[in-house]
Amino acid sequence: MLLAIDAGNTNVVFALVKNGEIAARWRIATDPRRTGDEYAVWLHNLMALEGVTPDDIEAVIISTVVPRALHNLQVLASKYFDVEALVAGEPPVEWGISLDIDEPSSLGADRAVNVIAAHALHPEDLIIIDFGTATTFDVADYEGAYKGGVIAPGINLSLDALVGAAAKLPRIAIEAPRDRSVIGTNTEDQMHIGVYWGYIAMIEGLVARTRAEIGRPAKVVSTGGLATLFDQHTDVFDVIEPDLTIQGLAMLYERSR
Repeated sequence: MLLAIDAGNTNVVFALVKNGEIAARWRIATDPRRTGDEYAVWLHNLMALEGVTPDDIEAVIISTVVPRALHNLQVLASKYFDVEALVAGEPPVEWGISLDIDEPSSLGADRAVNVIAAHALHPEDLIIIDFGTATTFDVADYEGAYKGGVIAPGINLSLDALVGAAAKLPRIAIEAPRDRSVIGTNTEDQMHIGVYWGYIAMIEGLVARTRAEIGRPAKVVSTGGLATLFDQHTDVFDVIEPDLTIQGLAMLYERSR
């Protein structure tokens, strides 16, 4: 089995991949101070519930946008799985795609991995939307080259900033509105409308502008936990790939072999 690890700003996702299929996945809050030993205690218990032992892990591959978390994840791999972790974007796990941007080294590993997976699954012009700590829009052409994108505040960040800066606003859950009205008659409804429909408007507007700039039809691929929430009230997504980053890591591992 392959252990694929996606370390994001908010969560670290661990997934077991067998024969190209995801067999299990777990997530834990990102904490750069968490040691390899702490990861091991948590992860081994979850693996045991799936009937998987450390000896079943033949390789570990890591994608991270949190540099301080990398070392402890590498310690986890070497100490508890007896393998040297592969790191996405570092030799021998090169991206293998053209990065047509001003500063290729600044591209987040998760975004590069998403482009690789999305192009393999949908080899055409793409707009890839990832709902994470930030909401990112990435553009890839039909040859798989990364052309650039957009970084917007994630919806949770936006909501936290709103509640934190306005003393009288309550903390609300992010959920689909009860109807399509954009005129709220109480504070909570108005906040839901502003956050939810405001995000829908941003997504649809940026996709429309991006497609116009590309000048060709482009398929919209979305990923991240909130993709299904927004999909309830917009038809802007052509396909939802919930495990895009893990799929990309598995593909990179196979290439590196």
